[in-house]
Amino acid sequence: MGTLYVIATPIGNLEDITLRGIRLLKEVDLIAAEDTRKARILLKKYDISNRLTSYHEQNKVNKLPHMIRFLKEKGNIGLISEAGTPGINDPGYELINAAILEEIPIVPVPGPSAPITALSVSGLPTDQFIYIGYLPRRTNERRKLLQSFCSEHRTIVCLETPHRLHAALADIAATLGNRKTAVHRELTKLHEEIFRGTVQQSLEHFTQPKGEFTIVLEGSTGSDTVEDTLRAEELLKKMRSRGYSAKDAVTKVSEATGLSRKELYGMWLRQLKTK
Repeated sequence: MGTLYVIATPIGNLEDITLRGIRLLKEVDLIAAEDTRKARILLKKYDISNRLTSYHEQNKVNKLPHMIRFLKEKGNIGLISEAGTPGINDPGYELINAAILEEIPIVPVPGPSAPITALSVSGLPTDQFIYIGYLPRRTNERRKLLQSFCSEHRTIVCLETPHRLHAALADIAATLGNRKTAVHRELTKLHEEIFRGTVQQSLEHFTQPKGEFTIVLEGSTGSDTVEDTLRAEELLKKMRSRGYSAKDAVTKVSEATGLSRKELYGMWLRQLKTK
């Protein structure tokens, strides 16, 4: 019986792979990659020419029995994801779980992971945190999930795509309040950027989001203004429907809720865009 090696690979910079990871990729009988095109770039850099096969979201159901049979009869497999640690937001979970059920030896080969990398330099508490993966695509589902973390005191880590970043940050502000956050773009890559500030400041900073994003959010401090934020959104909607100007509506809602005019004007503009 072979062994399944779960090998972490770089999330950007190709030098971020362990010596052990390189050695094992050269020794295994088969490399199962989520993205063979990206895998070949890494393998070429380290002169690795072992047999390569694809194992991704679209073929995982059909490919899984073959992978298990290979492990049982032929030899070792090195499992690698598109980037980072296999099993985290990728189909590696199913193969790992199937190997456990079949009592096939599994060996973790640690290395890069975007959530941990982001958390380590966020400047937010790292002693306790929760990772919630990618936020839901639909606004209602996203807000419902975020609202479930209103009283969560641990630091929150999530992932987001560039075309949904603005909507996600707006929903975070509306449900969790204008908390401290660290938004990481293109971690370890050429255009890496880390912006630390509030949710509102992050919205204003990333005007044309590009690349992959990892968001680290401050946990609840007991002094969040979530209720005021939700109330402010409703008040702004009512005032806009009654013909109030942005200036007058923002002034009145600021007096009613204590939220800053700048933050409220941002809400006003976002409501106009989603009208």
